[in-house]
Amino acid sequence: MTKTKKEKSGNEEEAGGTEKSYQDLIANINAIANPLASRKLSKKLYKCIKKAAKVKQIRRGVKEVQKFINKGETGIVVLAGDTLPIDVYCHLPVMCEDRNLPYAYIPSKADLGSSAGSKRPTCVIMIKRHDEYKASYEECLEEVSALPKPI
Repeated sequence: MTKTKKEKSGNEEEAGGTEKSYQDLIANINAIANPLASRKLSKKLYKCIKKAAKVKQIRRGVKEVQKFINKGETGIVVLAGDTLPIDVYCHLPVMCEDRNLPYAYIPSKADLGSSAGSKRPTCVIMIKRHDEYKASYEECLEEVSALPKPI
């Protein structure tokens, strides 16, 4: 009886969370997490990351994403808002703005990692363009680009 409840709650966390948990996650984000994706956009980004991970079109982790941004690769950069210390990745939004790459913060690094098919939390992922998931990528790109940038 209690085991099934634990399994259900674990599966909900992996699927992107529920309304209540999204609000709880927002309470834990750091000071630089701006622009923050809405719950709806976060779910779209998770789905797009899952599709991209299946065809190996993602870059995962600060070092890898930073390397490919410097090489001129394009895509949507998704950062986790609950990463501490912020010194780990606070330079990435500046790099994205310099190269006109769209980026957004989502509330949870655990959800970001699990959507990429990993058991470990991930603080940043770059989604690359691919024909396999073109429609969802374009939709996410449009919504992330429309988010207001911090001043």
